[in-house]
Amino acid sequence: MTSTLAMPQPETPVEQSKPKRLLTLAEFRRKYSDREDRYKYEFNNGIVEKSSSSMNPKQLFIVKNLNRRFIQTQAFADGGELIPEVEQMTSAAQLRRPDISYWTANKIKNANESISEFAIEIISPTDNYIKVGEKRREYFRAGMKVLWQIIPEEQSVYVYTSPTQVTICEGSKVCPAAPVIPDFEIAAEDIFSK
Repeated sequence: MTSTLAMPQPETPVEQSKPKRLLTLAEFRRKYSDREDRYKYEFNNGIVEKSSSSMNPKQLFIVKNLNRRFIQTQAFADGGELIPEVEQMTSAAQLRRPDISYWTANKIKNANESISEFAIEIISPTDNYIKVGEKRREYFRAGMKVLWQIIPEEQSVYVYTSPTQVTICEGSKVCPAAPVIPDFEIAAEDIFSK
């Protein structure tokens, strides 16, 4: 005698969740651009992506160390700045706010919605690995030339010059921002020093 196992059927039908209504970029800007709470909001094809934006003490040390080195560059002497969380359109349907990005004096003066050529993301343990990779590819499609992904827990910096070309910097290995800022270099250990 042969028996067949059947999958148990639910007693009640499973409810279908309603798809979320997608926002337009104008709606996103109206509702989220000036919001001042402890979150960072980005726009990705009609969906609002929310992440924690409050800096912890480790991240503040990182930003301080980066700025102290940056003010020694020609880019700074020429009026360039490293600025946190500037809105950047990476496509017609995607708006991002890198943790830190480089802006020339001319781009600051003209305040256009272009993407910076150099940005820094500080990766936290709660960041989704897949989303981090998707955002990296998105930045380069939009015209970014150098992206640093800093991972404080590893004390490492991933320096990307394309979506797949990466140099991993740890310890005394120097992290370069060339070709965007040729004289902005800093040893990984100096990024994390207190």
